[in-house]
Amino acid sequence: MNLLTRDVPPRSAWALEQAGIHPLLARLYAARGVQSKDELDDALNLLLPPAGMLGTHEAAKLLADAMAQNKRLCIVADYDCDGATACAVGVRGLRMLGAHNVSYLVPDRVVDGYGLTPPIAERVHAQGADVLITVDNGIASVAGVQAAQALGLQVLVTDHHLPGSELPTAEVIVNPNQPGCSFTSKSIAGVGVMFYVLLALRAELRQRGVFDASNQPRLDALLPLVALGTVADVVKLDANNRRLVAQGLRRVRAGALPPGMSALMRAASRETAKATTFDFGFALGPRINAAGRLADMTLGIECLLTDDAGRADELAKQLDAINRERRVIEGDMREMAMEMAESLFDEGDEPPPAICVFDPDFHEGVVGIVASRIKDKLHRPTFVFAASSAPGKEHELKGSGRSIAGFHLRDALDLVAKRAPGVLLRFGGHAMAAGCTIAEEHLDVFEETLNQVAMEWLDAATLQRRLETDGPLPAEYRRVDLVDMLHHEVWGQGFAPPVFCEEIEIVSQRLVGEKHLSLKMKHQGQPVDGIWFGRTEPLPSKVKLAYRLDADEWQGQKRVRFLVEGAEL
Repeated sequence: MNLLTRDVPPRSAWALEQAGIHPLLARLYAARGVQSKDELDDALNLLLPPAGMLGTHEAAKLLADAMAQNKRLCIVADYDCDGATACAVGVRGLRMLGAHNVSYLVPDRVVDGYGLTPPIAERVHAQGADVLITVDNGIASVAGVQAAQALGLQVLVTDHHLPGSELPTAEVIVNPNQPGCSFTSKSIAGVGVMFYVLLALRAELRQRGVFDASNQPRLDALLPLVALGTVADVVKLDANNRRLVAQGLRRVRAGALPPGMSALMRAASRETAKATTFDFGFALGPRINAAGRLADMTLGIECLLTDDAGRADELAKQLDAINRERRVIEGDMREMAMEMAESLFDEGDEPPPAICVFDPDFHEGVVGIVASRIKDKLHRPTFVFAASSAPGKEHELKGSGRSIAGFHLRDALDLVAKRAPGVLLRFGGHAMAAGCTIAEEHLDVFEETLNQVAMEWLDAATLQRRLETDGPLPAEYRRVDLVDMLHHEVWGQGFAPPVFCEEIEIVSQRLVGEKHLSLKMKHQGQPVDGIWFGRTEPLPSKVKLAYRLDADEWQGQKRVRFLVEGAEL
């Protein structure tokens, strides 16, 4: 692994320090492109205005008209955490703004696949809805939108995924990534797009005299859900997304969060008063996602929608149990998939440019997580396939892919589709994560074509595993209070959490739990404990390590420890 140190522009760091930012934070922020304290201001009034997002004004008029006519609104959600939070924000927000008939429907990962399909449109129509609203999906649902409109439904698509060559014929599309949209936060999550539609709807209702500034509903109550979905979807935390997350976190820490989120925090043994982006990404997000992977995402959405604390606790416990089951399935599958991936190349050789693995026993609900684990270990774009469990689709394979920096996965699938026509039945996604469906008989052609694309696109520099770090940690900053200060900040995709790097002396090391390396070290001559999760091979007595700061408690005393992320060996 190549450990790189981020450049710290001295003028930016100095300006931030002079503005009262802690010297350590000033250095970290400057290295991430922050030039002035103003950029760190997370005030709500600094959010990009809804009017800048193409379609919000038309969406607001459509919804306001529908509400005035007491039409029935149905939200078609997605089965991941972004989709679940977007649905909960939509249902809660529309009801807050006066909609009396709001329901939702969430596709089944196995039976329905992804997005708004014609059968889902029929189910929405059968429920008696007049207006169909998609959240976190729909931009690729050309046939589904047509089917809904043929049944007499008005369709509002809210999404953030990249559009294909053909846009659906929906009455209104709100998606910052659609052609002609000048909204600068292209990385906003699906839940953020729905929140923006609600802001525009509130403005429209004010204009119509339904509310005024003094009695309008406080939509900021939805920000904890917006923050959760934004972090869990691993979208880039640009300035606008950071503000959304910071505002949501602030409310969570103050105890102003939906009962379901509070219950999930308890189920994960986390404290709401000390909530962090890490809690959203690694504690709450996976528990909600587990419902969509192994059961029914309705459980996750109901948990986020209920205002009954007892019901919230019950649902959170169910989600926690499903997540434990997911971990077991994932562990077994990951082991098998990793063996298969490593069998594709000889020991000592480089892995192929892209990895594809499939086994009939793989569970389609966890293929994405397993692909992510293989990608992390082998540093190659990876697809893991499972046989479809949908009735009549047993010959189809559903694949989930994860990529490395410099290899745009959705664009790669687009090229595969052009070079091997008919192989991809469906596909979609982002640069770093994508999904596709193929016939089992075409797996070899898919693998061969993807590898060819990867061979052309990936160079030696991209294939070299690199980790950006923040350089050495001054010894005086190795303190519990500074660990707490760092954890309190908003970190995530595109605004990476601090990782320090320097030569460390290893005093002793031992395996714990058979798969983690527990370390006694000396950092600049002073003792400190550390752990490297997932590492079993011993380290030399002196080694350049990359590590995050953490604090653990022992006999009532909190101590700093290093969480090792990598080493230059």
